[in-house]
Amino acid sequence: MKAMPWNWTCLLSHLLMVGMGSSTLLPRQSPPPSQKRSFVTFRGEPAESFNHLVVDERTGHIYVGAVNRIYKLSSDLKVLVTHQTGPDEDNPKCYPPRIVQTCNEPLTPTNNVNKMLLIDYKENRLIACGSLYQGICKLLRLEDLFKLGEPFHKKEHYLSGVNESGSVFGVIVSYNNLDDKLFIATAVDGKPEYFPTISSRKLTKNSEADGMFAYVFHDEFVASMIKIPSDTFTVIPDFDIYYVYGFSSGNFVYFLTLQPEMVSPPGSTTKEQVYTSKLVRLCKEDTAFNSYVEVPIGCERSGVEYRLLQAAYLSKAGAVLARTLGVRSEDDLLFTVFSKGQKRKMKSLDESALCIFILKQINDRIKERLQSCYRGEGTLDLAWLKVKDIPCSSALLTIDDNFCGLDMNAPLGVSEMVRGIPVFTEDRDRMTSVIAYVYKNHSLAFVGTKSGKLKKIRVDGPRGNALQYETVQVVEPGPVLRDMAFSKDREQLYIMSERQLTRVPVESCGQYQSCSECLGSGDPHCGWCVLHNTCTRKERCERSREPRRFASEVKQCVRLTVHPSNISVSQYNVLLVLETYNVPELTAGVNCTFEDLSEMDGLVIGNQIQCYSPAAKEVPRIITENGDHHVVQLQLKSKETGMTFASTSFVFYNCSVHNSCLSCVESPYRCHWCKYRHVCTHDPKSCSFQEGRVKLPEDCPQLLRVDKILVPVEVIKPITLKAKNLPQPQSGQRGYECVLNIQGSEQRVPALRFNSSSVQCQNTSYSYEGMEINNLPVELTVVWNGHFNIDNPAQNKVHLYKCGAMRESCGLCLKADPDFECGWCQSQGQCTLRQHCPVHESQWLELSSTNSKCTNPRITEIIPVTGPREGGTKVTIRGENLGLEFRDIASHVKVAGVECSPLVDGYIPAEQIVCEMGEAKPSQHAGFVEICVAVCRPEFMARSSQLYYFMTLTLSDLKPSRGPRSGGTQVTITGTNLNAGSNVVVMFGKQPCLFHRRSPSYIVCNTTSSDEVLEMKVTVQVDRAKIHQDLFFQYVEDPTIVRIEPEWSIVRNRDVGLPGTQQSPPVTLTSSGSWRCVLSGWGSPSHASISVALRVGQWHPGFQCKATKDKSCDLSYRQSSSQPPPRVREPWNVSYLHSYRRFLSV
Repeated sequence: MKAMPWNWTCLLSHLLMVGMGSSTLLPRQSPPPSQKRSFVTFRGEPAESFNHLVVDERTGHIYVGAVNRIYKLSSDLKVLVTHQTGPDEDNPKCYPPRIVQTCNEPLTPTNNVNKMLLIDYKENRLIACGSLYQGICKLLRLEDLFKLGEPFHKKEHYLSGVNESGSVFGVIVSYNNLDDKLFIATAVDGKPEYFPTISSRKLTKNSEADGMFAYVFHDEFVASMIKIPSDTFTVIPDFDIYYVYGFSSGNFVYFLTLQPEMVSPPGSTTKEQVYTSKLVRLCKEDTAFNSYVEVPIGCERSGVEYRLLQAAYLSKAGAVLARTLGVRSEDDLLFTVFSKGQKRKMKSLDESALCIFILKQINDRIKERLQSCYRGEGTLDLAWLKVKDIPCSSALLTIDDNFCGLDMNAPLGVSEMVRGIPVFTEDRDRMTSVIAYVYKNHSLAFVGTKSGKLKKIRVDGPRGNALQYETVQVVEPGPVLRDMAFSKDREQLYIMSERQLTRVPVESCGQYQSCSECLGSGDPHCGWCVLHNTCTRKERCERSREPRRFASEVKQCVRLTVHPSNISVSQYNVLLVLETYNVPELTAGVNCTFEDLSEMDGLVIGNQIQCYSPAAKEVPRIITENGDHHVVQLQLKSKETGMTFASTSFVFYNCSVHNSCLSCVESPYRCHWCKYRHVCTHDPKSCSFQEGRVKLPEDCPQLLRVDKILVPVEVIKPITLKAKNLPQPQSGQRGYECVLNIQGSEQRVPALRFNSSSVQCQNTSYSYEGMEINNLPVELTVVWNGHFNIDNPAQNKVHLYKCGAMRESCGLCLKADPDFECGWCQSQGQCTLRQHCPVHESQWLELSSTNSKCTNPRITEIIPVTGPREGGTKVTIRGENLGLEFRDIASHVKVAGVECSPLVDGYIPAEQIVCEMGEAKPSQHAGFVEICVAVCRPEFMARSSQLYYFMTLTLSDLKPSRGPRSGGTQVTITGTNLNAGSNVVVMFGKQPCLFHRRSPSYIVCNTTSSDEVLEMKVTVQVDRAKIHQDLFFQYVEDPTIVRIEPEWSIVRNRDVGLPGTQQSPPVTLTSSGSWRCVLSGWGSPSHASISVALRVGQWHPGFQCKATKDKSCDLSYRQSSSQPPPRVREPWNVSYLHSYRRFLSV
């Protein structure tokens, strides 16, 4: 079907969010990622789109109906023959067509769209019906597409004037000794007087016979057809029946349709037009169409209705699915695709469902309806045929499964919808086509999508038993058209879009690289060919019928275990025993390989295989940087096939890379620590002393966790450490040392081992550079014999500290960690240790003493320095010696003579006070900040050098005074003293306007969205002051873009499709250009924040748009040297997003 032209009015309120959604599998497991692979493809002439596809089941040749051409292709999509069908001079209003009689309408070159393509196997010909000349058909010889006939001189030869590829469907009913029948179902495009919507035609043996396509029966009163009554169009002016699929089964012919009808929504008396999916059934032998029955069909899952039929395919149930459905494996099933909703046909939603119908259940429902009608119950209930209210007539007769109607109670409608069984849903990439078949008792559905992907789904049952096991990109761009077909051998699938035909294997087993991946894929085609180490079909695996040579379940995959599973790099030619599971007979022999290190013969003994580890020269080298082990794959290679068919991990480890006891014995391998040699080895016999052999972490020499080790700088002091298992140096070995790394310099200090559980770094002093660090953690290492480290699992550090660093005031000094034992030496005016201060008690202040209040508080800064006299301003006071506890300042703060209540949350001991202002009297205008720390004596009082002022705030105006209801307008409110205080709240009615910034003369805020379109009063509150002024802001409806000027741009001498124009082929923007978006529904947009960007995969920054005062938006494109030009694939769509951002989507 050709793409429908869009109505390009740039409606900002209609935003199609492509890609927002989710895919839902009934079994709760993640769908496989979409894969992109290379396939055999065919593309026709650039100006010709593909319409229909059919495969000759006898030869495997493919026939493609395209615009103006019919192709015959080989199975590998090579062109064998073509037959041109157009264009030609025509006019859709010419009836009969101008090839029968002269037409007074103006004739123009008109394309011939292929509307139906059928193979007549009995007569070896192709029936190709087009859109030219009111829908006449050609009969072409299958071998060479030679035209055998082209009936056009009778009105029966004009099938339909609809110019759409998906508007006609045909089903051939074949007979042995009689001429075949062709059931034709078609949309009529508002011309019911010219075309029947459904009919049965003669398919004569002679392609040029006068009776070709004549009605099977026709007299003055009855004919093998049904026409849409003209009165139907007075109720539904655009009424038509759209035929999606057709088939024959048993004694009946079926068509699946979409058709509009008028219904009343629940709770409403008015009617609205919706689309309903229906199945139509006719008896093959019914020449009067008395057997015509319609049944509404649909699908529902989790309360979501899927009612718009997209595609369908008839298949068998298969044993697995049949068992869960309670039917026979040879029963017919309809695989259908529905999209969500019911009200739109051409603009189906992306949410879609794959549903199955049991054909026998539909027939049973029809039989029940026939039986009730022939009992005189109900009405005929077919509104479009004007028989909705005609009552059923009673008649005494038996209605069996093959009843074909009488000239009463016909045609008949079934009112109750038959619901399909949902097996799979897709919320983002709408499913557009489906085909199915049974493989090894499994029902497999292949589903095409809007984006050009193919979904492979195994349907083992309803309600959670469908598995999407693969997704593949097959055509670009999409969508996949309804027509899909299997190759002659059913190993390939032919899939088509308007521009591309692709051959896709029904299985891609070769992509799976392991047995578990192969058999875990869910594809029933795939199994594991063991000795060939490949995923394939069973029939392609050599000697697959022999035991254990072909695995079809994961539990049948080959498994190996090896004993031992690891050895040291210093061990060579070790006997290894491999236990095998699910390995076939290995009479031809087997090799053991260690990747590319070595290969040797394996000895098969029952289910065991014996191998030897590599020789010394073949063992991998393991260096410290790469850890203590190296993993290689120990593989079994069949001498019969030369292929590796099984493998397991084997580890070579190296204990000697460990240089500490704990890392050695905590290794997962058989490593031992020699305490006195300070080495790690796999051989415990190599340790010099029996008592020095360590295997357990608790036996390692190690330091124990201690609290902080605090050492003041320049103070001579020992450091005592707790430990366990400290070795006693042997004859010729050196003693213990402590090593401290201070700012990159190593300082070694002699240490004394008291016993195995204690060591002491001897008396010494330490120092570090700079006064910007008051506490420096230093790495501490205890060594013996020069370089034998003692493990420090607790990572104990020495903390060197300076009392005076970054503690210039008394308050900061007394805030220091009490463990530092720092205090304030008043005579020296500095923070220090007590031993460095004169001995007078009165000169020493420390936090733990009763005399711990710092004198001489000082205020260095106050923020803000202005505020409303109503109070509520939070004033921040910074300085020195501002108390050590909140209670010291809790009730001793005044600002400009007004009480200011300190807030606990804002208090930083000694450094900061935050207080909330009380209300000032009219006589109070300005003043200093005054505080007392604990007591109000002179030495504990402070006054600021800055003044705090009480201000009166006023408002005068706001701009703009109106903005869209969706919010985002930046509004500026002007006035005086608007920077006073600490907190600003702006309200437009009940809607907040989000504060952005302010100055003495203005406040800027951003509007939020409003549910109403009305004028709202503006209120501004600063702290507790409500500023009174009659200002108003009006919320208005959001704007729309009504047109873009110009509607085209020259790109490589080719017009690019823009709103209002036809779609152009994909082009690349190479030059700068500009367009104008004209706005409506809004006042002057000159103040608005508008931006437009071109979306090509990502938003392209080359496009920008700025609003102008004449209600337009100048859109310009500038080529960026740093970014490739965008690729334009479709007409451009302008859509509305929040905050007035408009995105020009491609």
